[in-house]
Amino acid sequence: MQLVVARIGRAHGIKGEVTVEVRTDEPELRLGPGAVLATEPAGAGPLTIETGRVHSGRLLLRFEGVRDRTAAEALRNTLLIADVDPAELPEDPEEFYDHQLMDLDVVLADGTEIGRITEITHLPSQDLFIVERPDGSEVMIPFVEEIVTEIDLAEQRAVITPPPGLIDADQAVIASARDGEDEEGDGAGGDAASADGASADGKDA
Repeated sequence: MQLVVARIGRAHGIKGEVTVEVRTDEPELRLGPGAVLATEPAGAGPLTIETGRVHSGRLLLRFEGVRDRTAAEALRNTLLIADVDPAELPEDPEEFYDHQLMDLDVVLADGTEIGRITEITHLPSQDLFIVERPDGSEVMIPFVEEIVTEIDLAEQRAVITPPPGLIDADQAVIASARDGEDEEGDGAGGDAASADGASADGKDA
């Protein structure tokens, strides 16, 4: 299984280093020296990590064969993709790889159907479930323990207790007796998701 674990940012310095937007909770495993990563676009890779270091809170990587700023800048916005065993699970039982969460049914505590998870977006402050409603509309559910109270992989469902305003107003009156309005947001997929509000290793998306 292929998972997006990082996105390459701007070049750093003149010796081929690049900043990296990490999308995995296990950067030491996925983005360590010697790791060979596929890319999107595919023509940019595969890339082999030569060195890595943290500078001012950001991860800097240098890839084999990338020796100057021009070559590094040419990789900007490239996605780094790792091959992961589908049977592999995060060490923390409160974390889940994205592929475990995709297509889970989202329901209220009383079993009322809200929709189905179609995408996980990893933001700096938290992860979001993109949930497709039965009518085809979408709603964003923050993956925080105050809202997502249970992930039941055996039953293939996520149980939520949404606050007022989180679920679409028209749908919420019928489905959950709550008034609200759509919330919107942006984000990029990643390897894993965690209910504590921290992005997971980009975990298996």
